Amino acid sequence: MSQYGSFGHVKYARKLFDELPEPDFYSCKVMIRWYFLNDCHKEVVGFFGSMRRFVFDVVDNVVFSIVLKACTELRDLDEGRKLHCVVVKVGGADSFVLTGLVDMYAKSGEIEVSREIFEDIEDRNVVCWTSMIVGYVKNGCAEEGLVLFNRMRDGLVEGNEYTLGSIVTACTKLGYLHQGMWVHGYAIKKGITPNGHLISSLVDMYVKCGVIRDARLLFDEFYIMDLVTWTSMIVGYTQAGYPKEALKLFIDKRWQAVYPNCVTLSSVLSSCAKLFNLKLGSSIHSLGIKLGLDDLIVSNALLDMYGKCGRITDAYYMFETLIHKDVTSWNSIISVYSSNGWSFEALKLFRKMRLDNVQPDGVTMVAVLSASTSLGAFEVGLSAHAYSMKKGHYLSNVYVGTALLNLYAKYGDVKASRVVFDEMKEKSKATWSALIGGYGMLGDTNNSLDLLQNMVKQRLEPNDIIFTSLLSACSHTGLIREGWELFNTMCHQYGIVPSMKHYVCMVDLMARAGRLEEAWALINDMPVQPDITLFVAFLHGCSIHCRYDLANVAIWKMREKYVHDSCHYVLLSNLYASEQRWSQAYQMRELMERNGLTKYPGGSQLEFSSSDLFYSQGLVSTA
Repeated sequence: MSQYGSFGHVKYARKLFDELPEPDFYSCKVMIRWYFLNDCHKEVVGFFGSMRRFVFDVVDNVVFSIVLKACTELRDLDEGRKLHCVVVKVGGADSFVLTGLVDMYAKSGEIEVSREIFEDIEDRNVVCWTSMIVGYVKNGCAEEGLVLFNRMRDGLVEGNEYTLGSIVTACTKLGYLHQGMWVHGYAIKKGITPNGHLISSLVDMYVKCGVIRDARLLFDEFYIMDLVTWTSMIVGYTQAGYPKEALKLFIDKRWQAVYPNCVTLSSVLSSCAKLFNLKLGSSIHSLGIKLGLDDLIVSNALLDMYGKCGRITDAYYMFETLIHKDVTSWNSIISVYSSNGWSFEALKLFRKMRLDNVQPDGVTMVAVLSASTSLGAFEVGLSAHAYSMKKGHYLSNVYVGTALLNLYAKYGDVKASRVVFDEMKEKSKATWSALIGGYGMLGDTNNSLDLLQNMVKQRLEPNDIIFTSLLSACSHTGLIREGWELFNTMCHQYGIVPSMKHYVCMVDLMARAGRLEEAWALINDMPVQPDITLFVAFLHGCSIHCRYDLANVAIWKMREKYVHDSCHYVLLSNLYASEQRWSQAYQMRELMERNGLTKYPGGSQLEFSSSDLFYSQGLVSTA
């Protein structure tokens, strides 16, 4: 029997056992041991029940310990309780059996029962303490786990690598970086050889506490071929904003022997989405199919990756093939359409989501509000506002509040934007930027600058988007001095390298004010090549002040840089027409047509009825 069991042939071992005329206690003990060592936990529990018919009067703590471990692995609380009754009835349980009971109840969620048994044990060893600590940490009582660890040390019991791994996990859940680092130092000081569990816990702690560098140093130092540690490092890079490092680690040849799981794949797909790396993302999709990893978390990540890489059709195909669509799936596909300019289709999908009785969350409302803003569908935006108020989204969710504020700002109702801003409990840079931009669009420079000062007082540094809004406001109000002060502050005080948008604002500011020579000098002195929008801003100023000479120079320079763009032909034609040089204007139009260049007409989008989204078929009442 032992020979068959040692080679994993427990069926043959059981066959031999069944052929015994009168099985004794020892043969039963051998059989139950080999069942457990071959991970046949159900068979352990079943065999123990039949074993008691053969040798009912025999008591053995080793057998009790094995069966308790099997019940723990199966999370079979009912059988565990039955065995507990047998142990109490028989009596004489040793510390191993009692520790097994502590572990079984703790891992089954019965933490109070586990603690009662733990307190009754007089001679607690490190395994007993560790079982109780692990139980607390896994049942969401991380602080109690730390308290128990301190009590364990007061009792002069030194923790092992499993104890410390659980304590590090507790520190991770609580965000206690310094305490976790102390545990790391404690392990080094005591000479505890770290196993995979402890290293994985430490890497995960450093990652989730934002200390990516230390996590990688530890990861490289021990280099344990462990899926959990590898995945933790990849997830850490992705969430910390280092997608390139995440992908480098994923494709590292040293880790080819380790097969990824669903968490690994979803994380690297998110990195591909951030880098718009469609080629690698498609390869990972194929790998997932090959490995049979079709979990919902992977499907949602694939959907998001294809959407962010501009493959709308592939994203929608992924969405349609999902058997079970959760709110994350709906959020992903709606956001894909909204962020790619398909706002009308995004709202149609939102309506379908509501008809499928899937409850929207804050992420959904951000996508709906963004789509409404892009379409100018103000009625839909108002309905989204009402729904968000009902669910408490915009007061508690900074992204919803910012999207709502942006909706009102783009509609020109900056007073409503300010009300939303003042009611928000939390504000991000994007929130401040949206309101500053709203005031800027109305030319309200005073309120824009006041908001900037208030933002700085809150120790928030303005970003490039905020300066774009401020410079745009100065441009519309003709505040040249203030505009230059802001531009210089942005460059020198905050170290922001001016983008094309900033240069466009400055050229527009000077061109509108009639300082066209200065604007033209700025264009020529720029460290980057000017784009079409900058020339258009300059030409707008030339048109206002009838400086057709400078306009002509700008258009011909623009023609040199953008030969295959129809814009400069249209602008030159309009310039000739404004000077009543009709023949030259007509020649420009003919030349444009001869070169196969087309001026695309503007388009409009039908208004989407909010009743279709929020009020049809009693959706509000069931929300």
